[in-house]
Amino acid sequence: MYFKEKDYAQLKPKHKVITMNDTVKKFFKEWIYPIILALVIAVLINKFLFFKSKIPSSSMHPAIMEGDHIFVTRVYNKGKLQRGDIVLFNSKELNMLLVKRLIGLPGDKIVIDEEGLLHINGEKIDEPYVVRKDNTPGNFEVPEDCYLFLGDNRAESLDSRFWKMPYISEKDIVGKAWIIVYPFNRIQTLH
Repeated sequence: MYFKEKDYAQLKPKHKVITMNDTVKKFFKEWIYPIILALVIAVLINKFLFFKSKIPSSSMHPAIMEGDHIFVTRVYNKGKLQRGDIVLFNSKELNMLLVKRLIGLPGDKIVIDEEGLLHINGEKIDEPYVVRKDNTPGNFEVPEDCYLFLGDNRAESLDSRFWKMPYISEKDIVGKAWIIVYPFNRIQTLH
């Protein structure tokens, strides 16, 4: 019995044969490429939008406690920062990233009296977030493009009052604290 060409075509498998090369391509397409894309997106978000930071000290107690993990949004327009914002910045003097409350804006005249009370441009400022005051006095005039920062826990905060260079340049501001994300029982927005 002889097969004709037409009969032979009917005996060929109707399904595509999957080769090792096809399996590798499918693996890369379904697993490796999405993982690489997710990593690239995560790096870009961390670099340009927001990041997580762990608080190493109690200088911002009670708003932020030692060991809290916070999300920080990057700040590109420093002009939108407001007095009272909790800000992360690079301290060139201490060579570290710090978190403090923004107290003095460019051009402000700041006086901290012997009782630890804060006066900005001649006006006494109510600071309900300060629980432990300190009686270290100080007079500051914030230069152009610079800011003055103090910790909420004034009795234990190493801040502008004690630095040789008390003003932080706007180019050293990294971001604004946004939310505590850990420990879970302390999850809350910051203001």
